[in-house]
Amino acid sequence: MYEIITSGGLVGLIIFFLSLASVALVVDQGRSLRKKILLPQEQVEKLRELISTGQLQAADTYCRENPGTLTFIVRMGLQECDGDWSDMEKTLEDVIGEESARLYRRVEFLSVIGNVAPMLGLLGTVLGMITAFQQIAATQGSAQGPELARGIYQALVTTVEGLIVAIPSIGAFAFFRNRIDQLMAEMTYTVQRLFLPLKRYRRKTRGGKTA
Repeated sequence: MYEIITSGGLVGLIIFFLSLASVALVVDQGRSLRKKILLPQEQVEKLRELISTGQLQAADTYCRENPGTLTFIVRMGLQECDGDWSDMEKTLEDVIGEESARLYRRVEFLSVIGNVAPMLGLLGTVLGMITAFQQIAATQGSAQGPELARGIYQALVTTVEGLIVAIPSIGAFAFFRNRIDQLMAEMTYTVQRLFLPLKRYRRKTRGGKTA
């Protein structure tokens, strides 16, 4: 393995470091993009209890003491609880969109690696072929197979290395992108359900005042 990595030259070494970065990103996203991390059930139950009983200040305090994606979104919504319901909905929509974008930005590094790795592999291929043809030119066409093998070997190795890194990276990016869509859709539904008692209360109050 070490011989294969080093045979790719500087380009092969860069691709190797990209592979390490890709593995680190996959592990990190695999640990963080989980329902119990972004949408803990205990937080949902606690916030549902506080909001349904009208303890909005206590709910805000709970969100501040338990930082996370869910509590941040709910806290931003609670800050608009004195305004119109449409303003609160707009705030929740904007915050959820910002949180989705934040999660996407972290995952996009996998897409970058997936696109850069094969380009580096192609660069290594070109450099390897240049080395082979340079040897032919230097020997005026009398270069033997062993003398050309080094350049051709480097060309093949970097191509394979680039593809080996790119294919799993792009696959992981697609998986995590879909995972984010799924989690944020569930987040949106959960937050709407959390604020539903407050919405019903406001409608009831408004109806009473109109009567």
